[in-house]
Amino acid sequence: MLPKLIKYVLRETPRSQEVEISGWVRTKRDMKNLVFVEVNDGSCFAGIQCTFDRGTGINAQTETALASLSTGASVKINGKLTPSPASGQAVEIAAVSLYVLGDAPAEASGNIQAYPLQKKRHSLEFLREIAHLRPRTNTFGAVARLRSRLAFAIHRYFQERDFHYLHTPIITAGDCEGAGAMFQVTTLDLEAIAKQSGEKADNGRAGAIDYSKDFFGKKTFLTVSGQLEGETYATAVSRIYTFGPTFRAENSNTVRHLAEFWMVEPEIAFAELKDDMALAEDFLKYVFNAALNECADELAFFDAHIEKGIIENLRQVAGAKFSHITYTDAVRELEKAVASKDDLFEFKPSWGCDLQSEHERFLTEKIARGPVIVTDYPKEIKAFYMKLNDDGRTVCAMDVLVPRLGEIIGGSQREDNFEKLVGRMDELGLKHEDYYWYLDLRRYGSVPHSGFGLGFERLIQYVSGMANIRDVIPYPRAVGQAEF
Repeated sequence: MLPKLIKYVLRETPRSQEVEISGWVRTKRDMKNLVFVEVNDGSCFAGIQCTFDRGTGINAQTETALASLSTGASVKINGKLTPSPASGQAVEIAAVSLYVLGDAPAEASGNIQAYPLQKKRHSLEFLREIAHLRPRTNTFGAVARLRSRLAFAIHRYFQERDFHYLHTPIITAGDCEGAGAMFQVTTLDLEAIAKQSGEKADNGRAGAIDYSKDFFGKKTFLTVSGQLEGETYATAVSRIYTFGPTFRAENSNTVRHLAEFWMVEPEIAFAELKDDMALAEDFLKYVFNAALNECADELAFFDAHIEKGIIENLRQVAGAKFSHITYTDAVRELEKAVASKDDLFEFKPSWGCDLQSEHERFLTEKIARGPVIVTDYPKEIKAFYMKLNDDGRTVCAMDVLVPRLGEIIGGSQREDNFEKLVGRMDELGLKHEDYYWYLDLRRYGSVPHSGFGLGFERLIQYVSGMANIRDVIPYPRAVGQAEF
């Protein structure tokens, strides 16, 4: 039987009942006949105080264990649950036995280094270097619990609305975005091939790599999105969503980019852009309310120690009516702002530019004064699959912008007209044979359909206030970083 978690023990009414808890030692204080040991198991912020009273008799095994006990050690403790005389805690354990399951030495000895998480404040930069131990801290324990609850809330939202959870492939031969920033997957010995090619070059017979000899018989990559495959199922079972890892080989060493991250991508058949926007707004409000209602302790911690005001900000966004503005009108507003203050932005806005984070935040915080959905972007800065508007210049795309962050969701109505989709592919030089199956969706029973994508780590960043995206995923993968 699994041990009872400390968060449940803390909720019990103390009646001197026997309890057993397991966890890791946060602190130990030795005061004459009393030894106070705080134990936390990560189920909540609070640890439980376990009081050992030498005056009432402690067996030799427990006394020996107490003598060597240090921060970070894993323990099992038995005793009686009693009211606590100390302030700030309702109950404690009058402990009678202690079993050390695993030591965590405070000082280095031989080949064993000292436990690095001693009772002091550690920088987030330092904790990234010990990502395998950082979940034992308050900050990263809170991030882990928040991440878990938000993931569950996302599944709950879509399942309650008759969306089917779809597992799309991680290995793909196509590029959803048309950007080319993809990680290649191969079983070929590229070093040997490169050496052989060099030798052939000396003889004037250098050749390209023959990918027909690769595992899949063609060039393959890690996926940048499950959207295209998602469309195939949405146009068969009406509503789907994906929630899985995606990969971008962009050389972006910033606090907002990862090479491996998780994406949430719903896709809905018989839906136009207005339906997509309504779904995105409702979805975000649901998830924000889930965080407020189900992660109150974690949000209080983030509000107090990470970024002031995030709780109130989430409440405001969750209760707001999202504004709508076209890309053209948004750029016009940004250009007006620049006219009155020339150095307002690092990147000057103009029609046709891709909106930067500084532009997006200005639109939410100064123009809309709340969340805003920007629509109808120039086709040149959007992907090939987005539906062309009647003006021939813009597409049925939308980005959801929120205060503090900027873009949190990007989506569009997909092009359902075969000829128009082929035309866009030809403009961008995409090969029809690489997307024959995607084109088939427009050949056979085509329907209006829409969807969007949300980066899960960006969502956690926004909800928690954590400044660096590498601190909201267990093991970050970024430029030059693939440890653990």
